[in-house]
Amino acid sequence: MAQSNVPVSAAADESLSEEFAVPSHVEEVKKQMAEFAEHHAAANRRVVLITSGGTKVPLESRTVRFLDNFSSGRRGASSAEYFLDSGYAVIFLHRHRSLYPYTRLYTGVNLLDSLKFESGEEEPCRVLVDQKELPNILKVLKRYQAVKEAGLLLPVEFNTLSEYLHLLKAAAQALSSIGSKAMFYLAAAVSDFYIPASEMPEHKIQSSNGPLQITMKMVPKMLRPLVKDWAPQAFVISFKLETDPSILLERARRALDTYSHQAVVANVLDTRRGYVVIVTKNSQHELILTDEEVQKEVEIEDKIVSKLSVAHTQFMSQ
Repeated sequence: MAQSNVPVSAAADESLSEEFAVPSHVEEVKKQMAEFAEHHAAANRRVVLITSGGTKVPLESRTVRFLDNFSSGRRGASSAEYFLDSGYAVIFLHRHRSLYPYTRLYTGVNLLDSLKFESGEEEPCRVLVDQKELPNILKVLKRYQAVKEAGLLLPVEFNTLSEYLHLLKAAAQALSSIGSKAMFYLAAAVSDFYIPASEMPEHKIQSSNGPLQITMKMVPKMLRPLVKDWAPQAFVISFKLETDPSILLERARRALDTYSHQAVVANVLDTRRGYVVIVTKNSQHELILTDEEVQKEVEIEDKIVSKLSVAHTQFMSQ
């Protein structure tokens, strides 16, 4: 079989630049991520880049309709908290309006129902918090403020698939300078398919034209150039979600063989909150929440982060 002489990174760069416009803010964000990583690495702290949430794929240039997935960003947001508790600095590359560390604990709570004001003769009035509506809010707020004051969390937003791909590349290049102290925890639910801009209608698709038929192209795989060229010394974890348990481990091992990264967190849609398998080149480890742990509100992400933090330490010592 003929072999291509085009470097992996060059081919990925060409595919990105041809199909996806570079957002104007990418270089500035890349600089911020590089400074963040180098600052914490100098303090002998490891840095994890967490991707979180789903990607939006537009169907029209002036977008009214788009394809999305169900991802809320729960796994990425909760994992960020556990990495911070484990001593990491975190770059949180997340979908706009997806769940966010610490505030994700109060999703669905109407904030105004949790607050009331206490009026008096002197202004301004005091605002009081109903801690029954916001359980553990004092503990959570203290932890969040400590993280913020220490500069341990750098949030970076994306919205579209194009933004995500370019920001991921920028993050990989920004963290390459800290070598094996960098971890990539790629938990975002990234679309496998998209419509090229050149094939997209400019205006809203009209239903009066009848049933809609669309043809989508495959999204360029960023994991290969990330591992091989952009951050070759980093510890890289991808995620594999399936609906059919019978193919899960085979698909996870195929990903490891294809991209040569360090681990895959494999999970099935229906049981993902209580059971995952961490698959590496030479091993697989099941992580399961017991009934007792579920009652105590233990989260599977706590176990995932604990296991991967140990693996990262071993990786750095090699």
